[in-house]
Amino acid sequence: MRIQVVGRGRMGSAIDGALRAAGAALLPIAGRGADGAGADFVLLAVPDAAIAEAAERIAPGPIVGHLSGITTLAPLAEHEACSLHPLLSAAGSRTQFDGAWAAIDGSTERAVSAAGEIAGILGMRTFRVRDEDRAAYHASASIAANFLVVLAATAERLAATAGVPREALVPLAEGALSNWVRLGAGQALTGPVVRGDTATVALQRAAVAERDQQSVALYDAMVASSLALIDEGAAAAEGDE
Repeated sequence: MRIQVVGRGRMGSAIDGALRAAGAALLPIAGRGADGAGADFVLLAVPDAAIAEAAERIAPGPIVGHLSGITTLAPLAEHEACSLHPLLSAAGSRTQFDGAWAAIDGSTERAVSAAGEIAGILGMRTFRVRDEDRAAYHASASIAANFLVVLAATAERLAATAGVPREALVPLAEGALSNWVRLGAGQALTGPVVRGDTATVALQRAAVAERDQQSVALYDAMVASSLALIDEGAAAAEGDE
């Protein structure tokens, strides 16, 4: 399968380099105006808003794929189409695809297979996400990556008011994430909410309100979500009895 990557940004350059290193048959990486001549598979590594225009320029024949997580297959409708969304952040030539996950889909089973083949060349594991599930999938990815950083920044900001360095929070955060990976959310959750220690929760909330007023709503939402998670776990336990 002769592959051409269209788009010389971070992700396009990273995938092109990784595919070449793996021995895939690649045509020269191209800019957005490429027509895909000579390729069996064209992978559009362009911004979401540019996918439709880039796809229109591709001559009929090759399977055409995009790398967007939230964009459906609709902008590629005139082609046999697929999507391949690496679930990682591109860091140029330093990007490590091996072992990462990727969401794939396609307008035909042949296109799905082609997307899976490219993911396999890169050493990625795959799962399928259909068009109607893309927004939910992409939201989950944003929560797992971006919102974790927001929560960490909130903890860092509040810790600073007590003279606590951010480095002191790192083992705690890493341990919690590791426990989530190993045990799942229900068993990984610890702290005063789990213990039912409402007095401590009240003291914490008062401190947040005094020192970081902008984070009160976030704190309240996290307590409410923790209680909901505890209730889910209790209901599941009852169902197993």
